Amino acid sequence: MNWVERYKSKLRTASEAVKVIQSGQRVYVHPGCAMPETLVEAMCDRYMELEDVEVIHLLTVGKSGYSNPEMDGHFRHNALFIGKNVREAVNDGRADFTPIFLSEIPGLFYKGILPIDVALIHVSPPDEHGFCSFGVGVECTKPATEVAKVIIAQVNRQMPRTLGDSFIHVDKFTYAVETDVPLKELPQIDKDTSPEEAAIYERIGKNISELIEDGSTLQLGIGAIPDAVLRFLHNKRHLGMHTEMFADGVIKLVEEGVLTNEKKTLHPGKIIASFVLASKSIFQFINNNPIIEFHPSHYTNDPFIIAQNDKMIAINSAIEVDLTGQVCADSIGRYFYSGFGGQVDFLRGAARSKGGKPIIALPSTAKQGRLSRIVPILAEGAGVTTSKGDVHFVVTEYGVADLYGKTIRQRMKALIDIAHPDFREELEHYARVNKFIPTIEHQPYHRSVYLESIVEH
Repeated sequence: MNWVERYKSKLRTASEAVKVIQSGQRVYVHPGCAMPETLVEAMCDRYMELEDVEVIHLLTVGKSGYSNPEMDGHFRHNALFIGKNVREAVNDGRADFTPIFLSEIPGLFYKGILPIDVALIHVSPPDEHGFCSFGVGVECTKPATEVAKVIIAQVNRQMPRTLGDSFIHVDKFTYAVETDVPLKELPQIDKDTSPEEAAIYERIGKNISELIEDGSTLQLGIGAIPDAVLRFLHNKRHLGMHTEMFADGVIKLVEEGVLTNEKKTLHPGKIIASFVLASKSIFQFINNNPIIEFHPSHYTNDPFIIAQNDKMIAINSAIEVDLTGQVCADSIGRYFYSGFGGQVDFLRGAARSKGGKPIIALPSTAKQGRLSRIVPILAEGAGVTTSKGDVHFVVTEYGVADLYGKTIRQRMKALIDIAHPDFREELEHYARVNKFIPTIEHQPYHRSVYLESIVEH
């Protein structure tokens, strides 16, 4: 038989295909906007027939029925990065969380630490040679398929065909389920963002943009801060991108000739990424687009690979930063919120890049200004996502604190300077009482004219 005949022999309905899943197995699910909901829903429909099935994945955009309370004893989720749809289950003890750097997750599969029995994946239709693309997400999914005993593929006419190290041949499938359904989109605009919050993000974006030189290579995530940064880059020249993921704002920079990738020292001319969390416009943009290469996470997020990009700019967010520079980005106190993701991978890569800049960015306050995000000490139970030794630049709407090579005293003064004015006296009092900075008569902070203008406006 040729590959077409072999492929047709593997076609099944979703309910037929998932019958191969057995009690006690570990099932990997394609994450992000690529979540194969047709397969997942069919699996969950069998819950009364199954016991002790472990479902593992990164953040997904879609329904996670296996984490519902009634699934207890049938399915148990293991989050490698916690998304909104499983956060309650993790914190209620009905699901597990494995803290790990994104660059190291494929190693869990390759080393047999997390053997994969069944992989549920979501791919584009096969090309003339029988290869399907992993589409909007290569990340840890390609490594998972390389070790999985069984692969069930949701083959979707609406999945874009992305280029790079992003293909799997139909011969690798155990079963294939053909669909023609829209991909799950991740909204790029938070409808709950107030005009005041939007203005704060704009000031943060402007502060970060002033650290970005022409010819820099960027790592950006999604959310209000990365979007704000992108809006201030239209006058830059010859920018590049090496990132774990990107979203809609990148399209305009490419179309304007700002993001050319021509000056990159690794993969010149190419945007290197691992997945996208975005809307339909991005799905259309990446389809068969030769400017973009998708690679697995153990490549895109390897700090030694990242560091080969000169002027590497890594921009990551945080929940809170203490006065020594420790960053919490994955929990709110004891409440598990997200995961390590690629923050440390890219901060360390940028730190080792020639001319690189690792950046942590966050608003100075939370809860409508009632809480400072620059804190004396991290909240009780909060995890340290990024150590103070890895932190170089911290940015808020009030400016930039450069902590690299600075003493604890210097760090504290720099971080107090970019805290919200309402909390600076409190933070300084903590630092003086605990003898981190000299207990001398209080002197006003000598901020720059630029920072004063930000505060006034």
